[in-house]
Amino acid sequence: MTTVLTAGLGLKPQHYAAALACPADGLWFEVHPENYMVTGGPRLAWLESIRARHPVSLHGVALSLAADAKPDAAHLARLRELARRIEPELVSEHLAWSTWRGVYHPDLLPFPRTEAALERIADNVSITQETLQRRIAIENPSHYLHIKDHARDEIDFLTELVRRTGCGLLLDVNNVYVSARNLGFSAESYIDAFPGDAVMEIHLAGHTPDPTLGDKLLIDSHDAPIAPAVWALYTRLIARIGVRPTLIERDDNLPDFATLYSECEHAAGLLRSPLRRAA
Repeated sequence: MTTVLTAGLGLKPQHYAAALACPADGLWFEVHPENYMVTGGPRLAWLESIRARHPVSLHGVALSLAADAKPDAAHLARLRELARRIEPELVSEHLAWSTWRGVYHPDLLPFPRTEAALERIADNVSITQETLQRRIAIENPSHYLHIKDHARDEIDFLTELVRRTGCGLLLDVNNVYVSARNLGFSAESYIDAFPGDAVMEIHLAGHTPDPTLGDKLLIDSHDAPIAPAVWALYTRLIARIGVRPTLIERDDNLPDFATLYSECEHAAGLLRSPLRRAA
């Protein structure tokens, strides 16, 4: 089994048999660890079977690193145990918060990028990395409205977070496109300015217009094929920074495995393209 990751897929139960049987070199799978942080049972056995054939990445959604509190110690301990058991190639989390005073909100919520927030998030990332004994990657969020009181722009904030903690970054290209359309900035300029040396992983996904507002508000829905404009941004990115592990995300309106794998093959082909160059 190769550990040189190229293009991978978010792993869903509906695709277990096809994923396990797929022999493609370089193929890898990503899961949300929260679904597997158990001591046994069929779900964990399923993941271990996949891990025996293909590399696996853990993409967390519940550490709530931007919350006004430290990561939940019990949650972090379960994540550490899963990482020890699965030995993932990558571990990542979101630049967001989802817990408040013991209540979990099933969403990845934004925050003002203040100096206090930077200090708090840096501490939480450091706690996480020290507990896991590994470097993690932090994902840029999707944005749907302007928030007051930002002291830093997002790229500057992420760059400083990397400097303070030694963490890496997960660049979600669809998040960039959705945010640029919703807030009115240049997606191309964002992609060009993003610190390529820190990118450990790239995400690609589909989006949909808001049912009421239409194209005035794009939703990072993960329920549609990747848009041509997002593919164009991805091509622009890897031409500058070179090959990075690239994950195709699809969480709803799931097609069959072959359809999803065709997007994975397209990304892998772009990674092999002579148009790309090293950073």
